[in-house]
Amino acid sequence: MRFRNALLFVALAVVWGSAFTAIKSGLDFFPPVLFAAIRYDFAGVLMLAYAGYAADRWRPSGREEWGTVVVGGVLLIAAYHAFLFVGELGTTSATAAVVVSLSPILTTGFARVLLPSERLTALGALGLLVGFLGVGVLSAPDPNALVTARTVSLALVFLAAASFALGSVVTRRIDAPLPIETMEAWSMVLGALLLHGVSAAIGESPNSVRWTGEAVLSLGYLVVVASALGFLIYFDLLDRLGPIEINLVSYAAPVVAAITGFLVLSETPTVYTAAGFACIVLGFSLLKRRALRDELDRVSLRAL
Repeated sequence: MRFRNALLFVALAVVWGSAFTAIKSGLDFFPPVLFAAIRYDFAGVLMLAYAGYAADRWRPSGREEWGTVVVGGVLLIAAYHAFLFVGELGTTSATAAVVVSLSPILTTGFARVLLPSERLTALGALGLLVGFLGVGVLSAPDPNALVTARTVSLALVFLAAASFALGSVVTRRIDAPLPIETMEAWSMVLGALLLHGVSAAIGESPNSVRWTGEAVLSLGYLVVVASALGFLIYFDLLDRLGPIEINLVSYAAPVVAAITGFLVLSETPTVYTAAGFACIVLGFSLLKRRALRDELDRVSLRAL
């Protein structure tokens, strides 16, 4: 069982890390927001089918459950992917993945504000600052030219991570008794509709899509592997390992994104990418030090 969980964890990191490279590759053929919308047209249908098979209830009911779906559709799907896909136009797969790995830190920060039971210690506050420092190191801004295409792209990816973190906290605050598979499925459907609306509003045209073999491969990988297969693995590991260990996928994914970005797109990570990533991992460790210690103790006991 230990090896099964470890293999699934590595598989999830590979699937979600390589998704950043698939996005970057597909942006040569799709307008960014429309690309995200088409991805979730297909992924939403697949997740609805899975929810109908695996969940106790395939459809939400009541104000709280539909409220959770709205938050998920707006923040976890539409805002996150719109900012991420547009942001990746001006940065590498690995850099985008590193900025997104800030999401667990941002989640903790939002939780301290929105969930009264959560309190931030001095070391926790230091962890937040170190995490933000990591993004600053990663951007390596030129004091004489702070606003460049790259810094704007990084800011958009940061907004993607912030949207996902805020959505995670708000759904926790609502705390509706909705199966997670059902919530994800309906959020994807709503998010796809919203993304299509944003795409039309900013003037993206379906006629600008170039349906080449590489375009279909990128889209298919995101729909079938990153979305359908990735979430199946995620749900399985969430039940077996819990949210703390699952959060660690965020820190394995950038390594995969760097490797696949180099192999597929000839992207070369810089020293700033590595330094920024190290700061973000350190920040997360400071914030989650007690939970990580408890997890290590639990894993050690299982190993005995």
